Amino acid sequence: MDQQAVLHIEGISKKLGGKTILDGCSLSVRRGELKVLIGPSGAGKSTLLQSINCLIPPDSGEIYLEGERLDRADRTALCAFRAQVGMIFQDFNLFDHLSARENVAIALRKVRGMPAAAALERAHEELARVGLSRHAPLYPAQLSGGQKQRVAIARALAMDPKVILLDEPTSALDPELVGEVLSVIRDLASGGMTMIMATHQMDFARALASEIIFMERGRLIEQGAPAYLLAEGANTRTRDFCLRLAEMGG
Repeated sequence: MDQQAVLHIEGISKKLGGKTILDGCSLSVRRGELKVLIGPSGAGKSTLLQSINCLIPPDSGEIYLEGERLDRADRTALCAFRAQVGMIFQDFNLFDHLSARENVAIALRKVRGMPAAAALERAHEELARVGLSRHAPLYPAQLSGGQKQRVAIARALAMDPKVILLDEPTSALDPELVGEVLSVIRDLASGGMTMIMATHQMDFARALASEIIFMERGRLIEQGAPAYLLAEGANTRTRDFCLRLAEMGG
């Protein structure tokens, strides 16, 4: 195991409905790294990210945060782990009956036990960080998809996570809204946030990823620096996949 890893997973496997979705996946991410998961639909990227956060409990394998093995049977330990490993979903997962500010503040109150006024103040700070301070009183129905995803990112940031997992954070957005979300993620990366992100945004991955991990049929097939995997003439599965994506306009 990489002793410098903030997050390390070892041999994570998962079957659903008798079908192998994850097959012995192992990876490490060090502080400040952005690792990007790519691969065809059905490769297992979303299941892997949700298994890391135990939203989909793995059948086997181990998860370590800063060298400490997670005891998935210990509910207190699991809650503490999830508070330190933020999760950004494709479909935002906001509470429709709460304003943007309240959506960010609720976990601070419920999980951290922060007083309501302090939680709302911190929520406003995080919304400002993602460029949404003027939108704090608005409800999800009044926000664009890009704005909703930025609220979701602010909600994760408010918990001071050690790692953020991003599951195709731009896939549900209209093309003109993708840039505003990627800009926030770019700022987080330059600020040293540790992240694992599944995406098809290959220009973004090429420019910012510490490492690209190509996933297929539940396995991590290939991983390495973008400059190596995507080099002109490189005989890699990653480059082949990216060329096919480009041909399809992906």
